[in-house]
Amino acid sequence: MSTLVVSQIGPASSVQDGGRFGAQRYGLTPSGAMDKLALAAANSLVGNVPMAAAIEIGPFGATFAAKGGAVRVALAGAQRPADVAKRPIEINTSVTLNDGEQLTLGFARGGSFTYLAIEGGIAGELMFDSLSVNARAGLGSPYPRPLQAGDRFEVTPASDAPDLRIDVPRMSGVIRVVMGPQDDEFSDEMKALFLGSDWMVSATSDRMGYRLEGPPIRHLHGHNIVSDGTVDGSIQVPGNGSPIVLMSDRGTSGGYPKIATVITADFGRLAQTPAGTPFRFKAVSVAEAQAELRRYKDLLRSLPGRISELANSDFNVDALFTANVAGHAVSATDATTWPGATPD
Repeated sequence: MSTLVVSQIGPASSVQDGGRFGAQRYGLTPSGAMDKLALAAANSLVGNVPMAAAIEIGPFGATFAAKGGAVRVALAGAQRPADVAKRPIEINTSVTLNDGEQLTLGFARGGSFTYLAIEGGIAGELMFDSLSVNARAGLGSPYPRPLQAGDRFEVTPASDAPDLRIDVPRMSGVIRVVMGPQDDEFSDEMKALFLGSDWMVSATSDRMGYRLEGPPIRHLHGHNIVSDGTVDGSIQVPGNGSPIVLMSDRGTSGGYPKIATVITADFGRLAQTPAGTPFRFKAVSVAEAQAELRRYKDLLRSLPGRISELANSDFNVDALFTANVAGHAVSATDATTWPGATPD
């Protein structure tokens, strides 16, 4: 067996898969990847099932090393500098780390989470068919906590598959929501303020909830309701008027009014929004949200067909020495060499 060793890693990085389902009635949160499209893209590049467990890497950098044999991995999600043994690589591609080589990742750019999928998957003890980590609850495998330097993954030795790339559409724009289920706890003026304002994700946010910075949203009848169920993307408004979007490690119920719910198709985009980046919400109907979900699922199913072999971009110094890099050179003192010149 080959081993992938975590040499260095920042906070907010853990093992995540498609999520843990079937036990929310017991208060067990689903967890799972914050951006499931990126998770599926990374897994598709190395031949895993789309929602297989991978390493979710937060905004900070990380370094991994192959030991005892080659390891084939793939990256997808937030853009960031990346190299293997000083050879630059792109996000949304696969690469093989030879024994002793290091994969080095820099800070995320224009996003928050990058997914590192490992060919053959991650081995661990399933709980409700999931390895997903919820650090607060001490759940997940093989490490029920954020990853740290020295962690090791015993993995399948790399195959001889070629390096691949995947075309993942870049989506941007407003974050769409369905209003409610307690939007009647807010005046029309407050709902218009919610939809018409710029919002930013607070730096104090985490996988449980994204605190939003913007104008305070006031309640009509106070901020306490009888606790009821929540979903990924529920937007609660506590007593201070600052909305909180419930994320993958949310509780399964809550007692604050929920002014709106982020649609499933846009949840990953919101999760990837860096702290301090302004965005807006747009209200859509339930029918529109369902149509967007069908399109999103079609996109997930289309990922294997978006894969192609990565062109060899190795830099050939010997070829450079023999190449005519000057192209059509001209002489400043010989007008006959100038473009468009004709012999006298």
